[in-house]
Amino acid sequence: MKHNIIIAGVPRAGKSTLSRMLAKRFGYHHIGMDSIIAGFERCFPETGVNTYCGLSSLETLRLISGKMAPFVRVMIESEGYDACEPGMVIDMYQLLPEDYEAYIRGADCEIFYLVTSDVTPEERFAIQKKYDTEKDYSFYKSDTELREGAAYIVEQSILMKAQCERYGLRYYETARNRDQTFERFLRNFTVL
Repeated sequence: MKHNIIIAGVPRAGKSTLSRMLAKRFGYHHIGMDSIIAGFERCFPETGVNTYCGLSSLETLRLISGKMAPFVRVMIESEGYDACEPGMVIDMYQLLPEDYEAYIRGADCEIFYLVTSDVTPEERFAIQKKYDTEKDYSFYKSDTELREGAAYIVEQSILMKAQCERYGLRYYETARNRDQTFERFLRNFTVL
């Protein structure tokens, strides 16, 4: 097992939940990339990292993934987290497998994707409602907005799953039996 872990995938697939479990059980330093991406958007607009730039859902995902993947590589290679044993676990939505392959593969990390590609948009909407908390930005969105977003998330999940298969990356479907999937993941997970 590599020193650092990336848990990537779509919203409400369980990235933060699983990352926190890994941090608590194995001592990883947990880093949520949503806050870092929000910082780029607000403080450094010249980078082009912008979730609300008027592009389609997939185009926005590709844009941010392509810009953030090299940044994540530098984070992994920096010496800032060397003192953390076993390392850091990064949870990140906007990282496509193709950009992991192009920019991060070979760095001191393992990656696992969480997707919900085997559901309809209406089923995905129900998952969002089930797992949204007051801490989530989407908690305050209308059901109409969430339903629209659910269709995008299914579309993104299908893309991520196909790319994972193309590049030989591990992924987990978490739409059904999420808790059992996490238990199985943690049982089979080994640190260094």
